Amino acid sequence: MSKIDTQGMSGPADPNYKGPKKPQVYKPVVVTPRRVLTPELAKEFKVLINEVLDEREGKSGVTYFDTEYFKYRVGENEPQYKEWS
Repeated sequence: MSKIDTQGMSGPADPNYKGPKKPQVYKPVVVTPRRVLTPELAKEFKVLINEVLDEREGKSGVTYFDTEYFKYRVGENEPQYKEWS
């Protein structure tokens, strides 16, 4: 071979080859969208927005962001957050 193919784009190595050329079938690329927020942060923003909207409607309850209320010991489960009513 008298040339170096760095791209892999050339045809067969034999310049006299006259066989059929088969087009390659490419599968479409699957693109996963990237998000700025992690799933945990998105959940907290959702809770915050819902609490603000509930507060505007006159509802009240224990806020999700009251860390003193949601304290728990190691080995126990975190207290369940209840939606405002």
